[in-house]
Amino acid sequence: MYRSYSAYFSALQSSETTVEATVQQFLAKIEATQDLNIFLEVYRDGALAQAKAVDLKIKEGTAGKLAGLVVGVKDVIAHKGNGLQAGSKILEGFHSEYSATAIERLLAEDAIIIGRQNCDEFAMGSTNENSAFGATKNPVNPAHVPGGSSGASAAAIAADLCMVSLGSDTGGSVRQPASFCGVTGLKPTYSRISRFGLIAYASSFDVIGILSKNTEDIALVLEVIAGDDGKDATVSKEPVLAYSKVLSFEKSALKIGYIRETIESEGIQEEVKINTLERIEQLRKEGHTIEAIDFPLLDYVLPTYYILTAAEASTNLSRFDGVRYGTRIPNPQDIDSLYRETRTEGFGAEVRRRIILGSFVLSASYFDAYFTKAQKVRKLIQEKTMELLKQYDFLICPTAPSTAFKLGAFDEANPLQMYLADLYTVQASVSGIPAISVPNGFDNNGLPVGLQIMANAFEEGKILAFSKYLEN
Repeated sequence: MYRSYSAYFSALQSSETTVEATVQQFLAKIEATQDLNIFLEVYRDGALAQAKAVDLKIKEGTAGKLAGLVVGVKDVIAHKGNGLQAGSKILEGFHSEYSATAIERLLAEDAIIIGRQNCDEFAMGSTNENSAFGATKNPVNPAHVPGGSSGASAAAIAADLCMVSLGSDTGGSVRQPASFCGVTGLKPTYSRISRFGLIAYASSFDVIGILSKNTEDIALVLEVIAGDDGKDATVSKEPVLAYSKVLSFEKSALKIGYIRETIESEGIQEEVKINTLERIEQLRKEGHTIEAIDFPLLDYVLPTYYILTAAEASTNLSRFDGVRYGTRIPNPQDIDSLYRETRTEGFGAEVRRRIILGSFVLSASYFDAYFTKAQKVRKLIQEKTMELLKQYDFLICPTAPSTAFKLGAFDEANPLQMYLADLYTVQASVSGIPAISVPNGFDNNGLPVGLQIMANAFEEGKILAFSKYLEN
């Protein structure tokens, strides 16, 4: 496959290939890798019809800026007329009646949506094993997980099944899978991309993220899908840069802080620590100022995140009740049993756990003790992070404490170890700032390691330029 979209588009213009031929190649690869369980639905006929139309536009010189770009979409983003289940039985048989704003903007620029990708149920998980459709396997080593919840979206990129994937990131669900699969994954600033058409998990955290093998393609897609949208009251009106045009990086000395606690933690895998320190030393040799910084609130970030997201999830998921769409138990005795039994049968164990936790922290007896306190701590984390980003161009740390786990490594009855996989990614989510995971070598078993870069709000152009610099 081509190194980047620009190289691919050059080949299209010179008639070296066609969009239809490219889509056929991707469809054949998807068919040959079904054992990885990446795609839940492949839009074969629609993608081929669209490819023919785009080929004609290219000949006529009327094609959009993403002409022929082959995109996969996580199963939480609406695409009109196609299935949408959030990896859950409770939405069995549901087809979306409209498209997400991000999808509409891709299609308007002649991208090709090739299919719907597996994910942890309602984007809740760090391994992609919580899906009602079974676990996705990591293409780097199929005995291991691809990460979660956008694990299949990252796996599709690693396996060359599409050029770009759209995922969602609530607490690391784009960045951690990017790390585990050895690809690049961007979580933009909260509100940078419209959430219209994204199934809500935790509304004050959720963002649509972008995965690819190169920064250039991520930048191009971001400039197409970002920006104001009348359908989403929370989206920012901040101007959208031509991100693909600002990737040249000034080699002037940067001031970068690395979070000491993430490197010195007893729980970090040795190869992850070594690779991160080697990257830090490389940057230092290139003339950048790299300083260790303390973030004393790090121990509070994860519990704050899980209290608040569980609370928001318990509210957002109340709409899935068997009344209007999706799964419904047959012959309920009354309305209460319809709700209770449909939700018990339709939701998986992890989703039920988070709904129960969220209902608990929102209850009258515990609202102030948990939810209100977590909101106050979130504010402190945001303020401390912003304070650091006034002093440093970037904050860096490993994307995850370890490389990809083996399938089945976690006991469903004790999910805490799985939650710890989000330890380093949740700071950016709680703070609402952009962050990107870039490949940073491999461990002794050949599994990828990721490096996370965080920047100030709406500094996607800056973070993408630095990512491109590291990529080169």
